[in-house]
Amino acid sequence: MTHAVGPAQPAISRRREVGAASARSLLMTLLGEYVLPHGGAAWTSTVLKALDGLGIEEKSARQALARTAADGWIASERSGRRVRWVLTPPGRHLLTEGAERIYSFGVPGPGWDGRWLVLMATVPETQRKLRHQLRTRLTWAGFGSPAPGMWISPHAERGPEAEGIIRELGLDASAFSFHGAYGGIGSQRAMVDQAWDLAEIAAQYEGFLDRFAGMRPASGPEVVLAQVRLVHEWRRFPFLDPLLPPELLPAEWIGERAAAVFAELHGAWQAQAQASWGALADEAEA
Repeated sequence: MTHAVGPAQPAISRRREVGAASARSLLMTLLGEYVLPHGGAAWTSTVLKALDGLGIEEKSARQALARTAADGWIASERSGRRVRWVLTPPGRHLLTEGAERIYSFGVPGPGWDGRWLVLMATVPETQRKLRHQLRTRLTWAGFGSPAPGMWISPHAERGPEAEGIIRELGLDASAFSFHGAYGGIGSQRAMVDQAWDLAEIAAQYEGFLDRFAGMRPASGPEVVLAQVRLVHEWRRFPFLDPLLPPELLPAEWIGERAAAVFAELHGAWQAQAQASWGALADEAEA
C-alpha cells in the first residue's frame, strides 16, 4: 500500500463533534460494506479478524458486537461452539438506507431554482436532549441555522423530511415552515456563512484527499481494509456538507473533487474487495 492508513481523524463541527473512529462505528461500516451484500451474516472470527486489521482490539470488537446486538441491529446464531452474526430486518433497513445515502452523496443534482425552505422550530433550554435531537436530525438532513430557532435549506424538496422530523419529535404544534426566494434585505452570502462553516467543511475534504487520493492498496485483505476506511471516512460528509448549489459555494469547490475521488476509488476497489471478503468468509466457514 503506497499510503499508510491510520485511524480516522476527527471531523470538528461548529454544531457537533464527530469523534475519531470507534470500534462500533467501524463495525457498522464493515456490516454495511460486506455483510449486507454477502447474505447478511458473518462468523465472529471473520469480523474480529477484519476489525483487528483496522486496529481494533478483540475486547473492544466483542463489546461493539454486543452493543450493536443490544440495539437490535444484529442477532447471534450459534452453531456448535461457533457464533455468527445475522443482520436483523431493522439492521438491513438501516444499512441499506445508509448505503444509498453514502454512495449517492456528492452526485450533482438538478439546477437550483433560487427557493429556500425555512423552518422555525424552538426548544426550551431546559429540554437539552430534545434540542440535541432536533439539531442532530436537521443537520443530518442538510439544514443550517443562521439564527436561534431558524433552520434553512436551499433544497425545498426536503420539506416532507423536515415535517417528519418535527412530527416525530412532537414539535409540530409550535413549528412552522415556508418556501420562498431570498429577499432584498441583507446578504444571502452572509446568511450562508452564518448557517454553515464552509471553510471548515473544505478543510475536512482536504484531509480526506490527503489521506486517500492516489492510494493503491495491495490485493487480498489490504483492499478489504482500505475499502472500509474509505467508506468510513466518507460517511461523515453527508452530516458535515449540506450540498449547497454551486451558486452558493466558493469557486472550484473542493467537495466536487473529493466526491470524484471517492467514486473513483470505491469503484476501482469494489470487485476485488468483495471477492477478498468472500474468501475470508469461506476460510471461516471451513
